[in-house]
Amino acid sequence: MKNELDSRLVLSVFDKIRQHGELKKDDKFDKAYFLEGVTAATDFDGYTLFLKDASVSLSFGFHNKYNFDSESHDQVEKFEKKLLYINNNY
Repeated sequence: MKNELDSRLVLSVFDKIRQHGELKKDDKFDKAYFLEGVTAATDFDGYTLFLKDASVSLSFGFHNKYNFDSESHDQVEKFEKKLLYINNNY
């Protein structure tokens, strides 16, 4: 996938979910925050951020490397719209 993801957007959304979201225990993470259907968490050392919803998982790490895990490109586009919504409304 081309490097089209805006790293500033990912970091901003992650921070907004942490600030405004609900803290909850996640199956995979000890500490996760939930807002507008998106869960935000980090790995144990904080170098990799994870944003996910019901159909897409995004891992974002060192040197702005990222990976989407989803079944279709349409799901990724909808997920990116959720991220934009959170960024613009919180």
